Amino acid sequence: MSSQKTKLLIIDDHPLFREGLKSIIARNSSLEVVGEAGTGREGVRKASELKPDVALVDISLPDESGMEVTRKIRRKLPNTKVMIISMHSKIDYIVEAFQAGATGYVVKESAAERLLQGIEAVAAGEFFLDSSISYAVVEKLIQSPVKEAKVRDSGYDALTPREQEIMRLLAEGVSKKEIADQLCISVKTVENHRANIMRKLDIHSAMELVRYAARLGLIDVELWKE
Repeated sequence: MSSQKTKLLIIDDHPLFREGLKSIIARNSSLEVVGEAGTGREGVRKASELKPDVALVDISLPDESGMEVTRKIRRKLPNTKVMIISMHSKIDYIVEAFQAGATGYVVKESAAERLLQGIEAVAAGEFFLDSSISYAVVEKLIQSPVKEAKVRDSGYDALTPREQEIMRLLAEGVSKKEIADQLCISVKTVENHRANIMRKLDIHSAMELVRYAARLGLIDVELWKE
């Protein structure tokens, strides 16, 4: 077996979590953290620079979603594998991660052994899923199309994936606090995203946003009928 170490890049906006991750990885002498980043943009830049074997990517990053970061890394560096490390264990996050090109998915509360097992599996070119969902189910779901707007619109296409996600939730009537909790971001960040969405779409009220989302087929208008 080759003595060459598996090079890892950590992309997560929480310094304490990155430190914890590094201390777990240090237990395995065949793994080496060659870099870390706190934003998606910085993560993609460092991946291009360092060409790691595996990038460990958090879904919730301050500037863009981990899904988008995964797509960019996989497009630029087909030999770099991506393992998502997330607080979310919902099926839709897992499916989207695999569709984006990740080959591993681990939840943050996982035991250290599971984490190391996942890194080794992904580095070896295998799929790894820290969940009760079977490999066959995921393989099938990877083929299913991502839910998109039924009507294409240049304004909607100009939004980042995170803004599109927040726009749909706002249009469905989900509160800013609930969105913040669901996406593991602050209420202030949700408010900033909302302001950017309204500015980009030239929309000035919550009702206008609902009508716009309904026109694109993103929400069920029946939800809003009295």
